[in-house]
Amino acid sequence: MNEKIIGVIGGAGPFAGLDLLGKILQETVAQTDQEHLTVISLSQPSRLPDRTEYLLGETAVNPAHAIFDQLQQLERAGAEVAAIPCNTAHARPIFDVVKEKLETSGSQIQFLNMIAETARHIQQQYPHIQRIGVLSTTGTYQARIYPDLLEPEGFTVLVPDMRLQMELIHPAIYDPRQGIKALGRRAEQAREALLQGVEHLRQQGAEAVILGCTEIPLAIPETQVGELAVIDPTLILARALIREANPAKLKRLSNYSVSS
Repeated sequence: MNEKIIGVIGGAGPFAGLDLLGKILQETVAQTDQEHLTVISLSQPSRLPDRTEYLLGETAVNPAHAIFDQLQQLERAGAEVAAIPCNTAHARPIFDVVKEKLETSGSQIQFLNMIAETARHIQQQYPHIQRIGVLSTTGTYQARIYPDLLEPEGFTVLVPDMRLQMELIHPAIYDPRQGIKALGRRAEQAREALLQGVEHLRQQGAEAVILGCTEIPLAIPETQVGELAVIDPTLILARALIREANPAKLKRLSNYSVSS
């Protein structure tokens, strides 16, 4: 079969984009360089306004327009299926505008929805779980990206209280000195803060936790924390891209492991 070329919008943020690329390699059936899939990654963070700032009303510039422009660049370069590893970019005020612009432009690129892929994964792989916690940026938190998708399917979605969200979780991602966006995998204090968030959700009764910001898996690479299953949307997105590019190249789910 003809393989589709994968496109990645890699600047939202750059560490998350790099993480997705690594997971695409990790989840691909390949024994030689030549057996890996073709991936075009475009990382233009300076041209991509912050998604949380837009959702919180701190800027009037909708990142949807920059996302659409970068998808067009990827399509012109040959990409046929694409994704953006950023949960907050999937908030409806952003994602719906991107989809509308793709449709009206006549674009043929297939733009995957990471949130929908994650919801499908949970339904298929965790049918026994009902109470799911979510750690995320405050933009994703206030946009109710995961609750609005999962609650109609019968799940109870748990999030930190607003004080914990503002004082602990969001700074773990955004703090310019200690946050993951600044330090990547070296953000040890951010990891400690996020693990406190996981414990907070466990005490609320969560049976699994979604790492609902694509920087968080850099700090929490485990697939399990205590008795809680850890759900990584970046890994799920990587697998979805491979599935759409060439399903024969997708490793069996039971074979995957998250590198630390």
